[in-house]
Amino acid sequence: MDVQPIIDKLNTGLFINGQWRDAEGGKTIDVFNPATGKVLTSIADGSGADAEEAIKVAGETQESWAATPPRERGEILRRAYEILISRTDEIAAVMTAEMGKPLAESKGEVAYGAEFFRWFAEEAVRIEGDFTVSADGKSRIIVSREPVGPSILITPWNFPLAMGTRKIGPAIAAGCTMVFKPAQLTPLTSFMLVDALVEAGLPAGVLNVVTSSSARRVVTPWMESGIARKVTFTGSTEVGKGLLEQAAQHVMKTSMELGGNAPFVVCEDADLEKAVDGAMKAKMRNIGEACTAANRFFVHRSVADEFSNRLAERMGAMKIGNGLDEGVEVGPLVEEKALNKVAELVDDAVQKGAKVVTGGEKIEGEGYFYRPTVLTDVPEDSEIRREEIFGPVAPITVFDTDEEAVALANETEFGLAGYLFSENLGRALKLTEQMQCGMIGLNTGLISNAGAPFGGVKQSGLGREGGRVGIEEFLEIKYVATPRV
Repeated sequence: MDVQPIIDKLNTGLFINGQWRDAEGGKTIDVFNPATGKVLTSIADGSGADAEEAIKVAGETQESWAATPPRERGEILRRAYEILISRTDEIAAVMTAEMGKPLAESKGEVAYGAEFFRWFAEEAVRIEGDFTVSADGKSRIIVSREPVGPSILITPWNFPLAMGTRKIGPAIAAGCTMVFKPAQLTPLTSFMLVDALVEAGLPAGVLNVVTSSSARRVVTPWMESGIARKVTFTGSTEVGKGLLEQAAQHVMKTSMELGGNAPFVVCEDADLEKAVDGAMKAKMRNIGEACTAANRFFVHRSVADEFSNRLAERMGAMKIGNGLDEGVEVGPLVEEKALNKVAELVDDAVQKGAKVVTGGEKIEGEGYFYRPTVLTDVPEDSEIRREEIFGPVAPITVFDTDEEAVALANETEFGLAGYLFSENLGRALKLTEQMQCGMIGLNTGLISNAGAPFGGVKQSGLGREGGRVGIEEFLEIKYVATPRV
């Protein structure tokens, strides 16, 4: 598929106060196709001054946007949902070109990402309050929820549509203006998202977008502006901690979806067909480049060999190539740095005693490809037991008791997602209660859903996105007391 004609027509500048324009000084940065290493296009490289202008506009627009009727805000989101769905093929092709995932997965992300707009279109008109009489009967207690105010949105590269809609949707529904910095590696999908919102009728100044080769250059002026009242970030725990420190200086509301190290537990009573299917979804979705990806596989000793062999057979048979080509199931990793990290983690585990059942090597030639890999006998001291892999590698460790499985699952500072397979419902529910994760897939490898709260515990973050609670992250509670006369 030739995606270049679509890319050549895209707006690739900064989007401030409803206008696309060049960055200060006309500076640009290149966007690459990870399957070929070739440049797709150039985009605006925003400056600190550009960022300051964007947050100023967001601040000036906040009052009028907050006064916009909830139904009107919801209808903008509903129209944007329909526009995104109608452009699935074009958006998916651009997403695959800049990020690498197979085209079928990109189409799935468009459906998933657009769903956040449909979900929050319905939540916009359901922002609730309360009215009660005080216990002594002398006053009325009136509680309302109001927009928190101008919000900073910072998204990663791995789900370039869904990460945007998951933050923009509730902000629009709640009545918050925004400044948005998409990832440098995958900005083109975000530009298409902005175009859909503009066509849907989003007023100028509500959403302002600044791309940059330096996140710090853009985000720091926003954080220090005194205008922003909320920051929501998806990315590494290290960067998230830095943003929390900055947010503390202005006592800003925060949502942080940070690193993951998801355990995938297979009990001896598991249905192995279900477990392997679940492992394929939890591990190989997005080429393993997902914060929810199964990262550490813990399999009961009695079924470990059979599970490992079945999983290796499935992963080893996957078709590798440019995600735009027909039938490809495994695309390239997003950049050379990501490829090298995966290779180093596998090499470290093998040197310390792990066995390669399938894969275990880079694929030579253009692009950043790594062969889908299954490792067994992974030693406790290997880096792959502690590090988030972000690649198509399944390291397997055996366990003998439920207590051991829970201990292994919880031996990490992270707690985003987890997976458990068991046909004994009572046992399964007990184990999920003991696993320290914000989200758990029980006998399923797919947990993401616009109608469910997405987020983690421990150092995997703060707050939730999606579900009924998602809009609460962009609202403040106001209490009014008035005497009863």
